[in-house]
Amino acid sequence: MPTVTRTVATTTDATRVMTYLADFENATEWDSGTVSCVRISGDGGPGTQYRNESSFAGRTVELIYTVEERTDLRFVIVGRNATTTSRDTIVVRPHGGGALVIYTADFTLAGPARLLGPIMSLLLQRLASTTAATLKAALDALP
Repeated sequence: MPTVTRTVATTTDATRVMTYLADFENATEWDSGTVSCVRISGDGGPGTQYRNESSFAGRTVELIYTVEERTDLRFVIVGRNATTTSRDTIVVRPHGGGALVIYTADFTLAGPARLLGPIMSLLLQRLASTTAATLKAALDALP
């Protein structure tokens, strides 16, 4: 199924970047598709859940994301609804005075949505490029 990966360089240090990204409620600031993201359970660690509402291809899409893994430099969160599973892996590496963020989203489509795989892949690639720019701007602006 569709997979998108983007690498973003930022002037912000790796620890600050991971702290910011692992608070998934911040997705409204850096993910160009996210309209709202609210923590519905947990403390931010594994098992924490977020209700994420995004705008995609002219539709509003809601996924419930669950934190699967959180370490100092790696964050894995899985979002699900009836037709889509999104496994997002964020790896942060120190780089010069800042950091590199490697963001990979693997999508699994179910039901009739499976037939839209090639079209979804194109749309997701476009969204990923837009989000990479938004992510860079948000990270570079962190205090």
